[in-house]
Amino acid sequence: MDYDGTTTVGKSMTSLELLRELEPVAEDNLNRHLSLAKEWHPHDYVPWSEGRNFAAMGGIDWEPEQSRLSPVARAAMVTNLLTEDNLPSYHRLISDAFSRDRAWGTWVDRWTAEENRHGIAIRDYLVVTRGVDPVALENARMICVSQGVDDPTGTGDHSVLPGVAYVTFQELATRVSHRNTGRVCEDPIADRMLARIATDENLHMVFYRNICAAALDLAPDDTLQAITDVILNFRMPGAGMPDFRRNSVLIAKHGIYDLRQHLDDVLLPILRKWNIFERTDFTARGDQLRETLATHLDHLAKDVLRFEEQRDRALAREAARRDRESA
Repeated sequence: MDYDGTTTVGKSMTSLELLRELEPVAEDNLNRHLSLAKEWHPHDYVPWSEGRNFAAMGGIDWEPEQSRLSPVARAAMVTNLLTEDNLPSYHRLISDAFSRDRAWGTWVDRWTAEENRHGIAIRDYLVVTRGVDPVALENARMICVSQGVDDPTGTGDHSVLPGVAYVTFQELATRVSHRNTGRVCEDPIADRMLARIATDENLHMVFYRNICAAALDLAPDDTLQAITDVILNFRMPGAGMPDFRRNSVLIAKHGIYDLRQHLDDVLLPILRKWNIFERTDFTARGDQLRETLATHLDHLAKDVLRFEEQRDRALAREAARRDRESA
């Protein structure tokens, strides 16, 4: 995106003009965030007494039986951690979309510092408790960070409106995923750590949600265009990581993050908060976009039912097979 004022967000406002108009809102929400964010330290969430050396230092290397996490919990933890590991790409993308000026730059750096804690805490927990293979984890990290993330919105537009719309939904989706991952770990230490991380993600979501709400007031049609495009093309930022398809199927199958949660716990609450279907400030273009969005949500609701029916049948077959094997 160009910040010389030549790239337009809509017919009446350039990207630069929109960022300038939104800066007081960003500053207010930055101050709000700083007043609410609680200081915490990753080392306080890791059971260091469980740690022991690996073979390179005279100990033993990882074996699957050392992990107390289920295959589902391991898949979710690795997916969440590798998503956090791509922070350098996210920092670049958000800096490009928001600029490095004044309140925007302060927020981007603060957000990056807070997000970095999440990866530190999860990795330390997994390595100390031997929850996953550390060699495989490092190899996957190298792949993820080396390929980076270029267009998480799926729109091809790296400007402020699709950027802020995407991170609003993505931060809430990440909060849901972390919180549910903590529960399936069946470990109070992991649950406490991921609940702490989920609280951060919720505060981040509120910042972005409030920025997007202000953008809707400034440029209703253009902001709704960005929201609609992001929802129609939505994908989690870890889509390119190793084993993502397999792990995402496990995660959805076991209710950590599935279509129902995506619709009921992420999309609809935010759209209600923005009063998307009650607003009266859209033009004919905006009304058409709203119809497109409503149609997509209806289709998604039907997809949810089909997915749940298929999942229930698959889980029933697995349960029957286990019963036969144990008989």
